[in-house]
Amino acid sequence: MGNILEGITNPEKIQKLNNNKIEKLAKEIREFLIDNVSKSGGHLASNLGVVELTLALFKNFNFEEDRIIWDVGHQSYVYKMLTGRRHKFSTLRQFNGLSGFPKREESKYDYFDTGHSSTSLSAASGMARARDILDKDYNVVAVIGDGALTGGMAIEALNDIGYNKSKIIIILNDNQMSISKNVGGMSAYLSNARLNPKYNKIKFEINSTLNTTDVGKNIASSINKIKGSIKRLVVPSMLFEDMGIKYLGPIDGHNVKELSKVIAKAKAAEGPIMIHVVTKKGKGCAYAEKNPNKYHGIGPFNHDNGEVKVASGRTYSKVFGETLISLAKEDREIVAITAAMPDGTGLKEFSKEFPKRFFDVGIAEEHGMTLAAGMAVEGLKPFFALYSTFLQRSYDQVIHDVCIQNLPVKICIDRAGIVGEDGETHQGIFDISFLNTIPNMTIIAPKCMEELPLIMKWSLTYNRPLAIRYPRGGDIKEVILEPLKTIEYGKWEKVKEGNKIAVIATGKMVQHAAIACEKIKKELNLDIELINATFIKPVDKDVIKKLAEDKEGIITIEDNTIIGGLGSIISQELNNFNYKGKVINLGYKDKFIPHGKVDILYKLNKLDSNGIKESIVSLL
Repeated sequence: MGNILEGITNPEKIQKLNNNKIEKLAKEIREFLIDNVSKSGGHLASNLGVVELTLALFKNFNFEEDRIIWDVGHQSYVYKMLTGRRHKFSTLRQFNGLSGFPKREESKYDYFDTGHSSTSLSAASGMARARDILDKDYNVVAVIGDGALTGGMAIEALNDIGYNKSKIIIILNDNQMSISKNVGGMSAYLSNARLNPKYNKIKFEINSTLNTTDVGKNIASSINKIKGSIKRLVVPSMLFEDMGIKYLGPIDGHNVKELSKVIAKAKAAEGPIMIHVVTKKGKGCAYAEKNPNKYHGIGPFNHDNGEVKVASGRTYSKVFGETLISLAKEDREIVAITAAMPDGTGLKEFSKEFPKRFFDVGIAEEHGMTLAAGMAVEGLKPFFALYSTFLQRSYDQVIHDVCIQNLPVKICIDRAGIVGEDGETHQGIFDISFLNTIPNMTIIAPKCMEELPLIMKWSLTYNRPLAIRYPRGGDIKEVILEPLKTIEYGKWEKVKEGNKIAVIATGKMVQHAAIACEKIKKELNLDIELINATFIKPVDKDVIKKLAEDKEGIITIEDNTIIGGLGSIISQELNNFNYKGKVINLGYKDKFIPHGKVDILYKLNKLDSNGIKESIVSLL
């Protein structure tokens, strides 16, 4: 470890460093990041890309008072290191350890919790207006990536910021990537701006020349009145300034000296101002620069060559992608949609196989959902693949545009349930509950990977809204379940016969329950009935009625919050049948689930096989 980084015990010390020491510190920071993330996993490429930018921010702002919001926040590792948390990096993303995102409860330097994209500008605007109303004096800085700028909420905020004129400094960190390569009109616009830095160069040269004489100052004043026309001659469609936000850039995001000059100008200016900073994702690490999407979020890897230490193996996402290609070869009406996540959702190969039937809408889940609805109206068969945590962002569109019209959109919910180290903002534990409330919606879940292709094929025969729910990663190796041969609408499957107690589980929780039932059979020689709730909505009322008549106790298990979930619906139905036995609903209580390894989180919430076994025994 280098001496300079070890000597940074508080952010103020960065301001005293000269340019040579800043360069050395940047190198030490990158070495520290690669070393630590290689052990814990995490977001590597995005953090390597903001090292100099973060140092420039510390050189020019006092974050004891000035506010900063990191959009998404997975690029805040350097900021965390330099605000007194470097010694905790061995606990990064581990249970009770350092979060991978800004957390107000973690540090006084974290002014706003983030995790989803496109929220920083709205939050910064709120802080700036609070500052002005309360007659306080501090800077408000929002760091937002070019990918996040494609989100509708960011555009809404820009519209309001430009109109309101509160002083906000927006740092547009332009690395041409979100998780995958950016797409769409905003990306094309920023590419044009990167390639046409002539406007600022001409503007500064004219101003510096004319302002040397009184006559020149008068000419400069006149030019300012027609500056909009000049901008359009040099840089087509100066979007941000047309919205009322001053624009500076593009600036080399790896040159602290130049960044400091521009930040000084921004601090002195009135009203909102945007600094367009161009950075390279993965900067300083050859394998991360070459493949930034792979090292956006990565598990533990070999420090020297970047190879992932544990092979990912077969996953639900891969099975989904392979199956959709197979189905699309037989049906030209099938189309695939994703929101900036072709890799994560398993659609990368589909995009190559069927480029004209693949649509990446960028970070725009709301648009993606209504786009799918429009396609369905015209007879296409859209599969919209997105993570459970991001499905939340399109809730209104699911209701208003898909379900009210009863359209056959296939909502493919990846990362449903606990996802682990990304924590509260990314756990997919609410989708059953909020989808359960929507008329015309059907929710189905495979109990194992082998059932996903069957469900996807069946979905083509179901001409109404459908949500297919599946978890992150793969199946549990310790249990092998026989996949269903056919799908019958609204019907459940009896996986195992039993006597007094019945367990109703859905999705991957069937695997956990199967292991628990086997343990009880071995230890107590008791047979527990196990039901696979293939359909979460609607529930199988015939099975529930029979269980109400035959069983002394019933346990429901889901990888979802209990409130409004599968267990809540089953309990209502049991009450309708005047069930007098004991009911236990297993799931997540009324709380957010922190970051940590999935196995630890399951255990803490009694959703591992031992926790399920204990719940069963308590009913015996």
